[in-house]
Amino acid sequence: MSEADAQQLVLDGLAQGKPRKPRVARRRTPAGQDPVAQVVLNVQATHLGGTFDYLVDQDQDKGAQPGSLVRVRFGRQLINGVIWGRQSTSEVPESSLRYLERVITPHALVSDSMREDITLIARAYGGTEANILRLAVPPRVARIDKEQQLVPGQPRLASDTDWVAGLDRAATDARADLNRDYDRLEEFDQALQSDGFSAFLADIGPGPGRAEHLAAWSLAAALLSGRSAVMVLPDMQVVERLSAALQALGLVPFGPRTGGGGDPGGPGWAGDYTILDSSMAPAERYRSYLALASGQVRCVIGLRAAMYAPVEGPALFAVMDDAAYQSADGMMPYANARGVLRLRAKSHGGVFLALARSRSVRSQWESTPEAEEVGSGVTGPIRPLDSAHTPGRDRLPWIRWLNREELSRLADPTIGARVPHTAVVALRKALDDGPVLLSIPQDGYSQALSCARCHHQARCPRCTGPLRSDRESAPRCAWCGAAATNWSCPNCGGERLRVIRVGAAGTAQELRMLFRNVPILISSPGQPRGPVFEVDQKPRLVIATPGAEPIVIQRGGGDGAGDASGQDPLPEAHRAGYAAVAILDAWTSLYALGVDARVDTLSSWMRAASLCRSRDSGGQVLLLGQTDPQLAQALVTWRSPLLAGAELEDRRMTGMPPSCSLATVWGGRKAVMWILDRIGATTGELSLLRTEEGEVPSMLGPVPIPPPKTLAARQLEGTQDRVRALVRVPLEKRDFLADRLREGLSEYYAKRGREELKFQMDPKDLT
Repeated sequence: MSEADAQQLVLDGLAQGKPRKPRVARRRTPAGQDPVAQVVLNVQATHLGGTFDYLVDQDQDKGAQPGSLVRVRFGRQLINGVIWGRQSTSEVPESSLRYLERVITPHALVSDSMREDITLIARAYGGTEANILRLAVPPRVARIDKEQQLVPGQPRLASDTDWVAGLDRAATDARADLNRDYDRLEEFDQALQSDGFSAFLADIGPGPGRAEHLAAWSLAAALLSGRSAVMVLPDMQVVERLSAALQALGLVPFGPRTGGGGDPGGPGWAGDYTILDSSMAPAERYRSYLALASGQVRCVIGLRAAMYAPVEGPALFAVMDDAAYQSADGMMPYANARGVLRLRAKSHGGVFLALARSRSVRSQWESTPEAEEVGSGVTGPIRPLDSAHTPGRDRLPWIRWLNREELSRLADPTIGARVPHTAVVALRKALDDGPVLLSIPQDGYSQALSCARCHHQARCPRCTGPLRSDRESAPRCAWCGAAATNWSCPNCGGERLRVIRVGAAGTAQELRMLFRNVPILISSPGQPRGPVFEVDQKPRLVIATPGAEPIVIQRGGGDGAGDASGQDPLPEAHRAGYAAVAILDAWTSLYALGVDARVDTLSSWMRAASLCRSRDSGGQVLLLGQTDPQLAQALVTWRSPLLAGAELEDRRMTGMPPSCSLATVWGGRKAVMWILDRIGATTGELSLLRTEEGEVPSMLGPVPIPPPKTLAARQLEGTQDRVRALVRVPLEKRDFLADRLREGLSEYYAKRGREELKFQMDPKDLT
């Protein structure tokens, strides 16, 4: 039987299958102009960073434009990528080049300026373009692409003159109110109207809703000047409140067309601002991304995902609470929102604005003359909007620090109690006028080492890092790993250490004994009900952890607690304040870990105190317990630059950021030591750092660290001997350090290194 007569055997009763026709390969022809596409692939390995060349078929020439999403074959896999550019030739022989498999998006998903921003961010933080694309561009949803093509939109600023006039009046009224607190707003307005990069700093004053009020005005001012605006916020509760403040000014959130408020109606979506967050549903996030990329919406607020918003031109790039933990990405290259926004503002020739209740040490350093000499894009000079006076002094509540000395002066018999008698009397009286907020440091417990005699936190004599004990050896520094042998307290000379355990879970049970028949409401993410977002003006005790403090709303009825959605549709005028705010366990600030511990503590205290009524309305804030005098003074006077300045001087003396640049390297011991030797941090050009005390080693560590939490009970190769080291360099060598670390990491994995190896530039924590 010939091959042509061969048939597939089948079982009795089954139909004979039809023979398949042989697949004929389609003949492809390269595009006539610039047939080579440089593609950034969705491959996160550092040694595979950069672009890969592919041929563009003649039929794909129109759609395969720079910024388009494509699908290509890489090895044996089909993966997505973004065309970074087109060129006429390639260094790779044409016989070795593959064609693009498919053009997924017929439009440019990543614009020219956005691709430039992504490259700058990747280089500044030692990553690759693929690392940033994974975080910046949301997953594509095909039906949203079709929806966007059917209903092209434009911002109302270009089509609705009556609405623009109304927004201008609202912004003018808000500006008149802010002029009492900030005497340099004229400079900010001029920067929005002129060309060139500018950076500004604003300290948020006391009073309910003041942060959202200032933020909403700055965004509206940017829109009225014809610019786009981006603002990164610390948590979703602040996002919801700022959204309400923008609506009070007349801005409409991005959503389905309704036909009201100047909207012509019809199918599709429209709005004046949108929210961008990585936790959004894929379709909603992609829709918001396309609306921003097409220019349909020109204002975006959200969490750190908003720092990659695809806005064009000299926009306003703003961040609130720039020292917050939430500002740093959790994936390689661990970019920080403050640095990214400043870098993009400088690249676009726009305006950078940092808002904070407690001024960060980096903002304090940038406001000094020495910042003028720094050439890095992620940091540089900045101008404060407020002068030396305290913003919003007329809204400042009466702030008292009830420490041992003050209680002794008042002859309080309950010195040492968690809530002394003086505070109980004041809070009972305040309950006659409305709710009282009690801010507790946390809803769990942690531990630290302190002097057994004077209770000051035990710190390393070498680098001032916090000491920790593992019960098996002598206490060691959490930063540099030095053993604390023969340790003595610099404050009192004591030589004994003790473990301090901080807990606040039983606060409600304790207060029920002091305030009988008073309703108690707990707002904390660790509670079954979760955080509460708003309460009414009925007398009650509200116990809240930092970041979960409810706002007080002027309205009657209900049970006094807002729903879990966090919606706050009321403008600032409808917000009230607490009759009193008590900050419990102030002594825990003495044992807080982290290089920014005091700044973070002041920020959480100011956030709670800002919810209190003014002194003229009877509002008072009680700080209960021993704490750092500089920290207490900054809260009492509402002048955070006092603390930031003191922190800056300490870091100059010890060679810590922001007086220098720093990177943390962690992973397997052999891998960490290899890359430190390669970049010259042990014996090479980066081995010494000049400080006010002279030259010191630039490297701190290595320090042993526990296995990763994702390891569970398994023990994988290279995870048991994990270490971390810190590398410090002068500010002018920051970008050089990032380049060397990226090159070292690429070389290590290209040589098939098996141990874990990672690094992070400008880390928030050093432990």
